[in-house]
Amino acid sequence: MPVRIDELDRKILAELQRDAAQSLDEIARKVGSSKTPVWNRIRKLRDAKVMGQSTVILDPEALGLEACFFVLIRTSEHEADWQQTFLATLKARPEVLEAHRLAGEIDYILKVVVKNARAYDAFYQSLIAEVRIFNVTALLSMEQIKWTTELPVLD
Repeated sequence: MPVRIDELDRKILAELQRDAAQSLDEIARKVGSSKTPVWNRIRKLRDAKVMGQSTVILDPEALGLEACFFVLIRTSEHEADWQQTFLATLKARPEVLEAHRLAGEIDYILKVVVKNARAYDAFYQSLIAEVRIFNVTALLSMEQIKWTTELPVLD
């Protein structure tokens, strides 16, 4: 069940999404409130699981991870054992930043970030050695046009 949030909560969430390292004083000033009510609201939002863990965002290119592949997977396997093995394999692979189960012709889509095409091939060979997959299509992202972690915090 969604948590009821008001306009001040939305402003606080927007500020935290922009920069979670801001001081409480900065956030309070930007949202037009004082420090204590802002702290109480942040605590309430955390307790309600509206906010997850705080972390930092790394630049993949600065770390030499210059290739982003979207991997489309079709499988003819739908048994529980296969799914458990597949999910465990994905969770164990740090290259897989996202994995989604889909409706339609494609069963899964993965976002895989690696150093280069050779590193992707090593990932691919390892994946198909661990899990039986009917069809894999890899799409290389040529340019990241938009990227954000900020969710639209609307009414």
